[in-house]
Amino acid sequence: MKESHGVRNYVITTYLVFWAMVLVICGGASMVFNAPPIVMRILSDICAWSPTIVLMIMWTRLREELTRKAFLRECFRAKVKVLPLVLPAAIVAAGSIFAVWMLAMFQGNNFSTYFSMGGYSFMASFLLSILSGPTGEEAGWRGYLRVELNKKYSFVRASLIQGIIWAFWHTVLWFVDSDFSGALMLPYIVANVVVMCCLAIVMNVVLEKSNNLIYSICIHFAFNFVYCFLVVDIWFYLFLSIVYVAIALAFLYYRKSRR
Repeated sequence: MKESHGVRNYVITTYLVFWAMVLVICGGASMVFNAPPIVMRILSDICAWSPTIVLMIMWTRLREELTRKAFLRECFRAKVKVLPLVLPAAIVAAGSIFAVWMLAMFQGNNFSTYFSMGGYSFMASFLLSILSGPTGEEAGWRGYLRVELNKKYSFVRASLIQGIIWAFWHTVLWFVDSDFSGALMLPYIVANVVVMCCLAIVMNVVLEKSNNLIYSICIHFAFNFVYCFLVVDIWFYLFLSIVYVAIALAFLYYRKSRR
C-alpha cells in the first residue's frame, strides 16, 4: 500500500511541478520578458528535468531503504553493449523518418520539404535535445516508475500505464506549445498517447535485458532529435502512430521469442 501511494504521489507531484514550471518560468519569460527562442528552448529543457528533480526531493518517502547515490549507481551499473544501444535507437529514428516518407507519398510532396534546420545549428539542436528529456526524464520514468509498476503489473500492462502517464505529463505542452487546436487537438493527443506507449514498450524491452538507463536515454534522444528538423501537419501523427505500433509489436515479438 505504501508503495502504491508513493507512486501515485510521485506522479501527481511531477505533473504539478512540471506544469507549474512551464506556465511560470516559460510563460513568464515569454510574456513578461519577451525572451528569444533560444532562451525559451533552454528554459523548456530545464522544465523537462522535473521528473528527476521531484524524484530526488521525494526520494526518502519513496525508497527509504536505498540512498539517492545508490539508486543512481544502480540505474547505470549494468554493462552497456554497442548493438543494444545503437540498434533500438536507430529503429526509433528510422520509424519517424519512415512516417515522413509515408506522409510524402500520401500528399504527393517531395520528401525533403518536410525537413528544416529551423533556427539552430545542427550541434545546437544535438545538445539541446540530449540535455532535455533524454537526460532529464529517464531517472524518473524508467529508473523509478518502470520498476515500481513492474512489481504490480504484467510487462505489457505496466508499459502501457507508464506510457499513458508519460504522455499526459505533456498535457500543458499540447495546449501551449503545439501547432494544433480545435478539432485537430483530439487526433494529436491520441497519437501522442499511442506513440509514447509504444516507446515505453520499446524502452522496457531493452531495459529488461540490461538495466542501464543509457539505453533509454539513447532511444529517447533518437526520438526527440528527429523532431528538431520536422515540418509536418496532423497527418504525420497518424502515420507515426501506425509505424510505432508496428515497431512496438515487433519488440514484443522479439521479447516473447527469446523467453
